[in-house]
Amino acid sequence: MRILVTGATGFLGNNLVRTLLEQNHEIVTTVRTSSDQRSLDGLKIEKSNSSLTNPKEVGLLVADLDLIVHSAAMIQVGWSNLKSSRKFNVGATELLAQAARRKNIRMIHVSTVDTFPSAGDGQPVSESTTGPPKSTCSYVVSKREAEAAFFSEIDRGLDGVIVNPGFMVGPNDWKPSSGQMMLAISKTLNYFAPAGGCSVVDVRDVADGIVLAMRKGRAGENYILGGENLTYLELWQKMAAAIGCSKPKKQLPNWIAATAGRFGDLISKFTPTELAVNSAATAMGQMNHWYSSQKAIDELGYKIGDVDVALNDAWKWFQAYGYTKRSSSDS
Repeated sequence: MRILVTGATGFLGNNLVRTLLEQNHEIVTTVRTSSDQRSLDGLKIEKSNSSLTNPKEVGLLVADLDLIVHSAAMIQVGWSNLKSSRKFNVGATELLAQAARRKNIRMIHVSTVDTFPSAGDGQPVSESTTGPPKSTCSYVVSKREAEAAFFSEIDRGLDGVIVNPGFMVGPNDWKPSSGQMMLAISKTLNYFAPAGGCSVVDVRDVADGIVLAMRKGRAGENYILGGENLTYLELWQKMAAAIGCSKPKKQLPNWIAATAGRFGDLISKFTPTELAVNSAATAMGQMNHWYSSQKAIDELGYKIGDVDVALNDAWKWFQAYGYTKRSSSDS
């Protein structure tokens, strides 16, 4: 098949492209001339600099495709850039979905588990769980609205499926994405970890899950592609074990996290861009983002691998590509 993969320079996108190429699919990707394209070096793909928010360019882009996987997104876990987040996360999703519907081709929309509620009672959340949104931060709001726009096109006849990945770890994290957490742990003495938790999954398992959704996913359905539900303390301890550095000991009290977030908000008023430590980010870090992937397991044949293997592979990759000065003998 000839498949468009948006966000191919990103963590999930380039792992997905590699998986699809192994299955002999023909891949078209959208890239910005200003973006770091090292993740695509050596891959036999067709690159396009089409704007995903330009209706005419999107129409031309999808003219000869068999399927679309839309994994590109703007991620802003904070209070700023809501307008920009909506313009891209909602606008691009809507334009691609409209184009896919007109061409009568299947589209996989890569969303996030953050569109679902948190596991407030400690029980893993499923696709059918209802409740208030986690946050009104730019990322959560725009991704929820993007799903709504996608479902509107499904109601008009789009053959569309949504996948909701958990917290992904593994190799080929060029930017880096979740790897920022691992690299920070390697360089800083961390006594505390956030008090919340997340559903940790090998990015390669998510890529395989998307391929399964392409083949078996039911139109109009969400599929959570999560992994092992861990507290952040457990995750950070596993990361430290893979790195070979000291492990955090305790969870960060809520009052300290909240104070740090408010202080970050205050400082952000005097900086060009919002700090990564802000009240939205710290609040999200204290939540349990635990999810059940049972629907994907039952309907798609989704499989969840070993988190420790993914973390070890991630750290080896960071070492091999110069993201850390540690030698392999240190870990």
